[in-house]
Amino acid sequence: MHNVLCVLQQGLWALLLWPHLFTVSVPLDCRDDQASLARCPSISQEKLLDRVIHHAELIYRVSEESCSLFEEMFIPLPLRLQSNQGGYACITKALPIPSSKSEIQQLSDKWLLHSVLMLVQSWIEPLVYLQMTLDRYDHAPDMLLNKTKWVSEKLISLEQGVVVLIKKMLDEGTMTTTYSEQGAFQYDVQLEMLEYVMRDYTLLTCLKKDAHKMETFLKLLKCRQTDKYNCA
Repeated sequence: MHNVLCVLQQGLWALLLWPHLFTVSVPLDCRDDQASLARCPSISQEKLLDRVIHHAELIYRVSEESCSLFEEMFIPLPLRLQSNQGGYACITKALPIPSSKSEIQQLSDKWLLHSVLMLVQSWIEPLVYLQMTLDRYDHAPDMLLNKTKWVSEKLISLEQGVVVLIKKMLDEGTMTTTYSEQGAFQYDVQLEMLEYVMRDYTLLTCLKKDAHKMETFLKLLKCRQTDKYNCA
């Protein structure tokens, strides 16, 4: 199993100095029906919300596929059970975002949008790290690497779309919701091989959960726009 789980440690110190690559967000694809290029602020609020939801759906689906693929390749059943028992905490655990259905229903439209934005922004840097470490695995399939890269790129697009949506729906010209917690995600070059694998597995598992939250929050918001009193 060590041939499969081996992660090359050379160069890991560079992770400590890795810059934030995504200081400029890439917008959602905002082409209109005639395929002429337009900026997201120029399309309707309803259409933008639909596109943001579609983005979130795709991110959840691909993150779920990535997690399953990693699990099949690198995680034997006993370690899957260990992870399911809560031995590894998600990096977004400290975010002020409710998880129960009743609490989510009580969130205002503003908090739904801001919660999605916090989740998206919290995952940008960890996914940069994850792409780097997955590239060092023996026998890591290209499909897994490509899916992780795709999710990372789409999160940037989703971030930009949510920012524009907040401006449209809440009439807020500036954003103050960027979540930053010192030590929320730390690069540890002293981990053992198995710990590396389990940390990456935890990242993928938590990403899948948070991507589902993003999708759920946005669909609840959409429901409130059309049927305010019947959104379960």
